[in-house]
Amino acid sequence: MFRNPEIELDDLPDMEDLEWQPMHRHYVRRMLLERLIFAFVLLAASFVPTIASGGKFAPTVPLWVLAIIFALPYLSWPLVSVPRRGYVVRDKDIVFKSGVFWRSVTAVPFNRVQHVETSNTPLDRKFGLANLQIFTAGGSGGDLSISGLGADIAEQLRVYILDKVGASIENH
Repeated sequence: MFRNPEIELDDLPDMEDLEWQPMHRHYVRRMLLERLIFAFVLLAASFVPTIASGGKFAPTVPLWVLAIIFALPYLSWPLVSVPRRGYVVRDKDIVFKSGVFWRSVTAVPFNRVQHVETSNTPLDRKFGLANLQIFTAGGSGGDLSISGLGADIAEQLRVYILDKVGASIENH
């Protein structure tokens, strides 16, 4: 017979008590390099109107000044955001937290997982990083993507989750 007993609110687990695993130590450097490349392109592009007009285009505030003002917080953001990310692998789920202003904690139960994959960009490979993407049943709202994992950890997590999914299918 199906039973669904009540649980006292004081008995619910506290997410702050979890031992959060941080992102790989090279993830901040990888994000900084990617942003530095973009900022350099933006800064170079800010000189194009002046060069193309033969020096006649002279806005009140030079575009390169605006590019630098934009680039400073853009470049420093990984230093703020990456330390606030983390994940925990538990017996029945994986939990991921992120966010500075708008924080989120997502738990994906292994019995909802349909597919797991790892991927990486050339920049990720240079730093030994990978992304873990978990696809769940019931639509894209439950999917989870964790960037900034070490490539070896991402692969271990992929295999572990697939083993858990296989075990839960065998038990049904």
